[in-house]
Amino acid sequence: MSEDIEVVVGRIGKPHGIRGEVTLDVRTDEPERRFAPGTTLRAEAPAGADRRPASLTVARARWHQSTLLVTFEEIADRNAAEAARGTVLHATIAHDEVPEDPEEYYDHQLVGLAVVDLDGTPLGEVKAVVHGSAQDLLTVRTPDGRDTLVPFVAALVPEVDLDAGRVVVADRPGLVSPFPEDAEDAEDAEDADQP
Repeated sequence: MSEDIEVVVGRIGKPHGIRGEVTLDVRTDEPERRFAPGTTLRAEAPAGADRRPASLTVARARWHQSTLLVTFEEIADRNAAEAARGTVLHATIAHDEVPEDPEEYYDHQLVGLAVVDLDGTPLGEVKAVVHGSAQDLLTVRTPDGRDTLVPFVAALVPEVDLDAGRVVVADRPGLVSPFPEDAEDAEDAEDADQP
């Protein structure tokens, strides 16, 4: 039995024109699939915002240069588009659904995977995926309880093996493993705490 999960697919930006069209900060690698006409998305208003619709239905989506412009059935004019600014959009997917691109992953596929270095030495576990404006980051919890951020780029994360339940990180001092001097300082502090 598979259960459905939600994934963030975008955030509404500024209005475009006067008929309710909005720019979209795309948070999915499948915008044509997630913003197809007729698709209903859960809408999460920013904290402190006035009451807004709980869901929005895509009426039309089009690319203008490198910006996705979307018209929603519930947003009729520029004022409504301005009021919707900052709304985060969520799509519901089946737990076992995978992205069309084999090099892409949903957050829930990565969270919980073991993290190892190039030699297979355990480094920790993926605890979260942080979506930055420039790139995504993996939050790795180390065995000693530290959380580190690893840019999710091929040079630093050369392999994701879902079947084996692991992510390979090209670790270097200061990335996941501490700098040698930081490790020595931690050991000295630990020794000082011993009776």
